[in-house]
Amino acid sequence: MNEIWSLVNVTVEQQYQGLLERMMFSSLTTVPCCVFLYINGIMLFSLRSKTVFCETSRYILLFNLLFADSIQMVLGQALYILAVCLIKMTYPVCGILTALGVLTSNISPLTLVVMSLERYVAVCYPLRHAALITIGNTGLMISVIWAFSLLSVLIQVSMVDYPEMESLQMEVYCSSITLFVGPLSDTYDKAYTCLLFVSAGLAIAFSYIGVTVAARLASTDKTSSQKARNTLLLHLVQLGLSLSSTVYKPILAALSRIVSRIVLVRLQNVLYVCLFILPRCLSALIYGIRDQLIRPVLFYYLCCRLTLSVFPSKGYK
Repeated sequence: MNEIWSLVNVTVEQQYQGLLERMMFSSLTTVPCCVFLYINGIMLFSLRSKTVFCETSRYILLFNLLFADSIQMVLGQALYILAVCLIKMTYPVCGILTALGVLTSNISPLTLVVMSLERYVAVCYPLRHAALITIGNTGLMISVIWAFSLLSVLIQVSMVDYPEMESLQMEVYCSSITLFVGPLSDTYDKAYTCLLFVSAGLAIAFSYIGVTVAARLASTDKTSSQKARNTLLLHLVQLGLSLSSTVYKPILAALSRIVSRIVLVRLQNVLYVCLFILPRCLSALIYGIRDQLIRPVLFYYLCCRLTLSVFPSKGYK
């Protein structure tokens, strides 16, 4: 519990930073965030620019993954800028924004699980893939993902130790660290996160092993199996990138014991970029560059529809 309050006090220390320092750190986080949001926005637009992307399950799931990550980046950066500007919220507004941020953070690993299982079915049960992996079933799975994540957030919110308040105005800056305070809520968050990522890792590993075994069968397309295995390895990397944000609070708690609070605030800015912003862009960008269908469309729109000899524009307008 002492570690939680140590992290809460970190947000209070931001008021002691000079204006120039706060502007410098806010620029160092806002500029990368805007760049990465632009790339994610181009990816989202690209996934809606061609019919094949709108009618293929794995691209629909990728859109869901990108959409959730982009929302989380926007919310995280908005809360960061408000804290830098020394603006404090009311508890209801902070609660809604924080709950939405926690909700979207749970979407990525669950979506990666469904994407991995889709590749497993495509290779191991190719004759049943078209019947099982339909647009309707994909939409249903996305709805289940969001509903399951929402249920988890509601459970965590119900476990929060709400302080006795004379007013709804917060005395500290809004974040999940300052809002979801309490031993029970903290324990649930750790247990759920651990269970979620272990289960996701096992599901991806199961899919990879299943595809590897199927690749040894004479009736299986070796090229498709190899592509599926590479995709599953990529999903494992994406899961690792999603997992990076879960070590944010433990690292801050460990640093709070050995450095001063003002130094901790500065390190917090660096960790925020490295563990929150960067992974959520790299996850989508790596997938987009690797995919042969997305890559030319992505580069076409990233280059503002300029005609390139390497990536011809025909068919992308």
